[in-house]
Amino acid sequence: MKMAELKGRPVSLVEMGPRDGLQNEPAQLSASIKAGLVDRLAASGLRRIETGSFVSPKWIPQMADSAEVFAGITRVPGVRYSALTPNMQGFERAVQAGADEVAVFAAASELFSQKNINCSIRDSIQRFTEVCAAANAAGIPVRGYVSCAMGCPYQGEVPANDVAMAVAELMALGCYEVSVGDTIGTGTPQHVHEVLSRCLQEARADQLAMHFHDTYGQALANLLAGLQLGLATIDASVAGLGGCPYAQGASGNVATEDVLFMLHGLGMDTGVDLPRLIDTSRWICELLQRPNQSRVSLAGLPVARGGA
Repeated sequence: MKMAELKGRPVSLVEMGPRDGLQNEPAQLSASIKAGLVDRLAASGLRRIETGSFVSPKWIPQMADSAEVFAGITRVPGVRYSALTPNMQGFERAVQAGADEVAVFAAASELFSQKNINCSIRDSIQRFTEVCAAANAAGIPVRGYVSCAMGCPYQGEVPANDVAMAVAELMALGCYEVSVGDTIGTGTPQHVHEVLSRCLQEARADQLAMHFHDTYGQALANLLAGLQLGLATIDASVAGLGGCPYAQGASGNVATEDVLFMLHGLGMDTGVDLPRLIDTSRWICELLQRPNQSRVSLAGLPVARGGA
């Protein structure tokens, strides 16, 4: 697909800041501030917001108050508020909190999977069978994540066939969508094209999403490579919040504002108010007392480039 053919096409943004962003930030924010962040993101026009994570507070203390965050948000009609749920206990807590969608996760790297949870990729995914069955029975959508799709901190190169296998296994469990992640940010456009092309042999373009970190400054170029393959769902984090514990100097998810600036420049339809999102980006960075990782928020919008 040529760039000119992208004009006018809708694209869906999945905002990761309140979960994947904040869980990797050293500063602790109150539940009310987190809820306020979610509300500001929804007010900017974002319609898919990962609001929290129901994991053990022992492992991720920043997400210990996710139930309080869900209780504190002002729900906007048409906005889907999701949560990460690694097991049945987490799933049940997410349901009680009112999550509209839950997510499960796996790695595309065999060595990563073995080192972290002592089992194969396929076996790690089968651990989510009960969660996916319960969610599907309750009519709750399940999203899947595949990390380390473009490279692994332990084994280096990850075969595209392993990524595609993980995608297929998650979809077989009932995931309606699988987000393919470049966790350490080492992917380049040609590599992304190759991996996603292989994944498209297992799933349709509308069943795949892109979750790219910007460690080496390749995220926007990589997203464009995916857009040209027909993918139209992008994970991003306001202000580029977060990081990656496996990559030295990793800057976290690509910043939502930077993605929007590119998408609007391509003439794509996002429905998001970029100036309003920039205000939110600057607000949360002040509270976190950290530098803003979004180049668009740092530079400000040029004349006649604001809006959706």
